[in-house]
Formats: sequence, structure tokens, C-alpha cells
Amino acid sequence: MRARPAEVCRELLAALTASEGRRARRKRDTTPDAIGLAMKRELLERAVVADPEPEGFEGWLCRECDAVGAGGGGLRAIALVVFEEWRLAEEAKEFREWLACGAPSEDAAAGRGEGRPGGAE
Repeated sequence: MRARPAEVCRELLAALTASEGRRARRKRDTTPDAIGLAMKRELLERAVVADPEPEGFEGWLCRECDAVGAGGGGLRAIALVVFEEWRLAEEAKEFREWLACGAPSEDAAAGRGEGRPGGAE
């Protein structure tokens, strides 16, 4: 049985916490990173709500990008990553199990202020 894209996207949303934790600790301007993560979060949230069929997920992503128009290059790149992550979740049992466990990582803990004693970074 194929993984439902909405289910995997819900789990990928939890994994974004780690990316946000890494971004928050960078010393450089992370505005572009924040924009990309926000775009990915929005696309994942839309996929959870839309709950497309596994056979139609790639087409659904394409339609979401087409709706943005000619300036949607960034969204297209993010949609490709989301599609690849969904495919990986279908094919790699370990990746799917990691996602299902809430995508635990030290970066996620640090993003919540749990990386060091007292929450200091």
C-alpha cells in the first residue's frame, strides 16, 4: 500500500523544526532560509489539507506551482524536494520510521531551546 502524501507531508512538517533550529543558530543573515522554509511549510500544509491521491501527487504539486505563475521558480524547487522526500518515505523504511517518530534530532531540540542546559545557545 502506498503512503498517502498527506500523511508523509504531516510528518515532514514536524521535521521542519530541525531545519528551523539550524537556521536560528547561523551567524549569517538567514532571511532567504526563512523564506524557503516558510514556502515549504505552506506547501506541506496545503498538501495535508488537499490529501491528494498517491498516483496524482506529482500532478497536484505541478498544479500548485502553475497557480503561482511565472514567478514560481522557488516554489517549483521546493515542490521537487517535497516530491523526492515523499518518494524516499515510500522506498526507505528507515526514513519513514524516522519521520513517524517525529523526526528526532539534536537540531530540532536546539530549535526549541533544548540544545544546552537552561536553553541557552
